[in-house]
Amino acid sequence: MAGYLDPNDPVVQAFAKLGTTPVSDAMDRLGLAGQCFGIKPVDREFTLCGRAHTVRNEPMTAGHKGESVGDYIDEVAPGGVVVIDNGGRLDATVWGDILTIMADRNNLGGTVIHGVCRDSNRALKLNYPIFSRGTYMRTGKDRVRADAYQEPVSLGEVRVLPGDLLLGDGDGVLVIAQEHEQDVLKAAQEIDEAEERIRNEIALGGRLDAAREKFRYHQLQSRV
Repeated sequence: MAGYLDPNDPVVQAFAKLGTTPVSDAMDRLGLAGQCFGIKPVDREFTLCGRAHTVRNEPMTAGHKGESVGDYIDEVAPGGVVVIDNGGRLDATVWGDILTIMADRNNLGGTVIHGVCRDSNRALKLNYPIFSRGTYMRTGKDRVRADAYQEPVSLGEVRVLPGDLLLGDGDGVLVIAQEHEQDVLKAAQEIDEAEERIRNEIALGGRLDAAREKFRYHQLQSRV
């Protein structure tokens, strides 16, 4: 159950063929951070790959009641991944049913939340990928407000800039900074190909230790 992929972005298309594990190993090899701890897909079958459209929220203060936290949705390009920084709050959602409907209608790539979502059944019915810290029914209305758009945000320990690449699957979600995406892609493809050769070798009855040595398994993630 994949989100929409931008057909005009060859880097997105290439990363979409990889899982998060070889890309994570490639980032370790290059000494790059980007693994988002504690953010998981609502459904383990969800996958996404696209460029970040960032939204930063803040707690509601006096004089701001009634503001929407979702009116930005029509500004997100097809294939874009909505990245919402709600400070990791678990007590007030920033994404629900109507936003899921609009995102699916507009062919977005998915949504990643440093916080929680609600109306998760709609995402399951529409096969729209959402990655978050959990689900919770309590509304964010009059509790949080959108403070900034298309500015740097945080997914926990990981910083996200507009246009950075997000890759997610059943094992979690990664952020690949634009400035490093070509290096990460090259290393991840190398790792993925080597591990596929190992899988093929042991499927033919070979020893695991021999296959790992043959294809330099223990060096694949080593820092360069």
